[in-house]
Amino acid sequence: MDIKEYSKLIKAKRKELDGLMKRKMPVIAGRMAKDHFQDNFRREGFVNGGLHPWPKAKRLSSGRTDAAGNYGTLLSGRNHLFSSVKYMPGEYRVRVANELVYAPVNNWGGEVHPTVTPQMRRFAWAKYYQASGKAKKAATGKRKGKKKGSAANNEPQENQEALKWKRLALTKKKKLRIKIPQRQFIGESRELSEKIDRKMENEIRIILNL
Repeated sequence: MDIKEYSKLIKAKRKELDGLMKRKMPVIAGRMAKDHFQDNFRREGFVNGGLHPWPKAKRLSSGRTDAAGNYGTLLSGRNHLFSSVKYMPGEYRVRVANELVYAPVNNWGGEVHPTVTPQMRRFAWAKYYQASGKAKKAATGKRKGKKKGSAANNEPQENQEALKWKRLALTKKKKLRIKIPQRQFIGESRELSEKIDRKMENEIRIILNL
């Protein structure tokens, strides 16, 4: 096929090609991007010029034996962050985003300064009992004294995850300073761009019967 024949073919298929770029490819690219970014959660790292692993969640090395200890970093039983990756196709473009309020601080890292409320303390006690594997008790926020030589002093040492929640439940601070490490799951990716380019080229070839 010479250049004139190729030009004639392009003109004849212009409507189909425009439909591809205007409506079909934004949906295809959006779906591919969503799959790619959600796969980052499964791989526990961001893929861009290779896999960049995330810092591991502390609970994974805390020794806890409950169900939450088996979930990967940024994953949970509900998987809100994972399932909130979405795409919104438009004409000739697509927007991929995660609009959860805590998505940016996980994606880019940073600090949060929440106010310590009674509800937060109750939540911390519940998480403490869950992480420690102890039966849930009425949480008053008060420490009970232990007699020297009592059986209580022979209890196994609490794991780091349980201690973290216990400290939160008992803290006297009114505001916390929590540093969140960067665990990027969405953004520019060389591998994703290459996959989309190959898919678009293939779709064009189908239209042109090449």
